[in-house]
Amino acid sequence: MAPVLRSYVSGGWHRPAEEGRPLFDAVTGEEVARISSAGIDFAAALEHGRRAGGPALRELTFHQRAALLKALGQHLREHRDRLYAVSARTGATPYDSRFDVDGGIGVLLAYASKGRRELPNDTVYVEGAVEPLGRGGTFVGQHVCTPLHGVAVQINAFNFPVWGPLEKFAPAFLAGVPSLVKPASPTAYLTAELVELIVESGLLPEGSLQFVAGGVGDLFDHLTEQDLVAFTGSASTAAKLRAHPTIVQRAVRFTAEADSLNLSVLGPDAAPGTPEFDLYVDGVVTEMTVKAGQKCTAIRRAFVPERHVDAVVEAITERLARTTVGNPASEGVRMGALASLEQREEVRRSVKALADAGRIVFGDPEKVDVVDADPERGAFVSPILLVGDPERAEPHEVEAFGPVSTVLPYASTEQVIDYAARGAGSLAGSVVTADAAFARDVVLGVAPWHGRLLVLNRADAKESTGHGSPLPALVHGGPGRAGGGEELGGIRGVLHHMQRTAVQADPDTLTAITGRWVTGARRTVTDVHPFRKHLEELRVGDTIVGGPRRVTQEDVEHFAEFTGDTFYAHMDAAAAAANPLFGERVAHGYLVVSLAAGLFVDPDPGPVLANFGVDNLRFLTPVRFGDELTVTLTCKQITPRDTAPYGEVRWDADITRQDGESVARYDVLTLVAKKEGQR
Repeated sequence: MAPVLRSYVSGGWHRPAEEGRPLFDAVTGEEVARISSAGIDFAAALEHGRRAGGPALRELTFHQRAALLKALGQHLREHRDRLYAVSARTGATPYDSRFDVDGGIGVLLAYASKGRRELPNDTVYVEGAVEPLGRGGTFVGQHVCTPLHGVAVQINAFNFPVWGPLEKFAPAFLAGVPSLVKPASPTAYLTAELVELIVESGLLPEGSLQFVAGGVGDLFDHLTEQDLVAFTGSASTAAKLRAHPTIVQRAVRFTAEADSLNLSVLGPDAAPGTPEFDLYVDGVVTEMTVKAGQKCTAIRRAFVPERHVDAVVEAITERLARTTVGNPASEGVRMGALASLEQREEVRRSVKALADAGRIVFGDPEKVDVVDADPERGAFVSPILLVGDPERAEPHEVEAFGPVSTVLPYASTEQVIDYAARGAGSLAGSVVTADAAFARDVVLGVAPWHGRLLVLNRADAKESTGHGSPLPALVHGGPGRAGGGEELGGIRGVLHHMQRTAVQADPDTLTAITGRWVTGARRTVTDVHPFRKHLEELRVGDTIVGGPRRVTQEDVEHFAEFTGDTFYAHMDAAAAAANPLFGERVAHGYLVVSLAAGLFVDPDPGPVLANFGVDNLRFLTPVRFGDELTVTLTCKQITPRDTAPYGEVRWDADITRQDGESVARYDVLTLVAKKEGQR
């Protein structure tokens, strides 16, 4: 008997209290492992995540969590051959395995990078601008985001046993929320290998990752208002889980990625012989055969102009005829097996329903030539291409989750948009065309029904990641039938695991809460110029005031001659007088900013290493000849870099004229050295 998969819960490995049910090699039909969650105390597992994992993660800053994600990604990359070897037993070809394993590792590294670049080296995320709530400036508001004090329960599908768990885990971990991972049973043995590698690394705080092999038991009964559930799987299961009494009563955050009849539209301009026609055919064939079509983003509905249907069918069938099906370990095999025999039977039932509304033009769902494997013991099925009637309901309602796609003819832009909506919500779609007007009409027409849309043509083909690849920076999810949820999406995925709270306070208190100086808060003018202070010596609110500096006509004319900026508002008195905004010649905005820099800089070498940017620059009112400028520069935010001898400092710059009115405001970004030897 094959070994029983262990779960990792409550700080240790758990062996089930029963033999469990068998899991089979998708290629050979041999028993790989057994699976059961019998004996797991799910209430204790959730509590362990809340009491051990949550506090440990919340003590770390975003940057520290990002560094751990990076280290974990590098560790898994070094040991991915272990994952590849197990992945082959799921029916995956070497390419399929890399798609799953390397894709998941890539998500970890992408979120590590985003955490360092887009999040503060802090435990709180400040979102949006400060909102003035009173006329006097003493009452203001701002949104802050803090980690939920619960566990992210992540229920994954069988088709991506590595990528699926990691794409959910990465944003939760970066947010500071522990995860409990529950994979689909047919391929859970690969996720178990992944979790063993992670636990062996010793990189993660205890309780930040738990793993359940087998059913969820009474897990949902023990969820609280602070927990989250992320589900990938069938729409029927998603509906059942969403309606669980605990989910409903406690308003547990629930997001689902479910069935999806994704489309690809060939533009009328993309006739046979054009690059776009070839790209379309390549895309459909790729989505049918990679992972044996077991992708939630695969193309199920291939919309083609009526006059090009025969050419598209001929081109796709010619490619499919050269697709070798069989043992992924054998040379030349392009498509492996489905994940299980049960999945094969499900695909056959779905193909029958689709064939009743059309005709099969390639493949036979009941038989297939297989290389180096038994076609009955292994979960093999032929690629199946159909031509369907888009007026029938079946092509828009039945998903065969395998190497199956249906070509559907359309006669007009309006018609294909209507057909797209009949799918009732999809994760991904693509439009293959070089006609920008057609692309605009279709994209805007079908966007309400899609989570992601790719416009593919000869201009972006070389860099395109293809129709079916979710990307960490972009949202993955879709409306309606697709589940109505979102994953990934860069920092959006992190914020999903956090509570957004509106804080109303006076400027000093809001500064203390957020760690960022707020307009109206106290400033500290010291005898030491702020640019003479190392990073550890700076404090939020440290300020220098420079000026006044009179702006003269000679300044403006010299700046115009030196830079070449001779715009009429600065140089032509008559034209400037006719300008309703100015009425007379005015100073260049960039001259004003340059003069301000001269008023606040300290010229000698010191801790300030570089000015690397200006954010949010706004010119608020014209500066005229004779105006006197004063600049107030205040330390607004300090962001140390854990692995560098310097950090980032954001300064608030406010340039005012002699009457106290602001003429320009912006943020100055600098790199400031730490004291020698400090990292």
